[in-house]
Amino acid sequence: MNLEALLKAGRRPVITAELPSIDGGGLAKVHDRLEAIAPYVDAVNATDNPAAHAHASNIAIAIAMQQAGVEPIMQVVCRDKNRIAIQADIVGASMFGVRNICALTGDDVTAGDEPEARRVFDLDGPQVVAVATGLGQGHYISGRKIDPAPDLFVGAVENPFAPPIPYRVERAKTKSDAGARFLQLQIGYHADRLEEFVAGCVDSGVTKKTALLPTLVLVKRAGALRFMDREVPGISVPVDVIDRVANSSDEAEEAYQHTLEQARHALSLPGVAGLHLTDFRHDGSLGRLVDELGVRDVDRRQDAS
Repeated sequence: MNLEALLKAGRRPVITAELPSIDGGGLAKVHDRLEAIAPYVDAVNATDNPAAHAHASNIAIAIAMQQAGVEPIMQVVCRDKNRIAIQADIVGASMFGVRNICALTGDDVTAGDEPEARRVFDLDGPQVVAVATGLGQGHYISGRKIDPAPDLFVGAVENPFAPPIPYRVERAKTKSDAGARFLQLQIGYHADRLEEFVAGCVDSGVTKKTALLPTLVLVKRAGALRFMDREVPGISVPVDVIDRVANSSDEAEEAYQHTLEQARHALSLPGVAGLHLTDFRHDGSLGRLVDELGVRDVDRRQDAS
């Protein structure tokens, strides 16, 4: 089953993950990085120059994943391209079977190592969702027809942790109404804010059409949590979480256990359809997490019944 079918079926939580950025090494590097995560997830994000750093293109990585037999989710960032280029990228990737699109605004160029780069932002995140939805219906922004229409499954990103939360729910609804059928949520460490956001999405009807996938990050040290809290815009890590890891006898294990608790909490919330995982450990913890959650065992149990 593909990502869309799994989310519609709803028989178990869906797991997506982030492929680490590729700068060199060719297809062998893509296959090597996929090998560590693909057995445990349903689809993998091909990122689009994350944190405003240049890397191998989202299109190239998405096609490489598709050809390797791993379902890609191609991120499309507003920062670097205008509407013509964005439409061309989506339609072009679809020719190779890439159908999952995840629209996001993108970090400002000041977050990267080439801050002199010009910003584009011809479209914003909700507009890219609407444009991709229109492409899937068989027309460009101009109204010019595409026949046959590309087969697309469109999603986006939302931050449930940046107050005011009601505004974030409103943004989620705007993207849902524009055609987003999944939302990969931004990284966050405030359980109460996630609860409030998810409840708001349920109450406003977002989850009737759009799947919510909270993002979790696997790290090894308290230093990584401090870095995110200090340096990454939009992420706030509570002091007690940092101290819990920093003061433990085994930082790596304590960090893992905290992520496992976050995962179980997120999956307990009505309206959450699965998880999106980012792995900064690269030590097998992603597979361990999925195994301990038991989410993919549901397939085996149901297939055996």
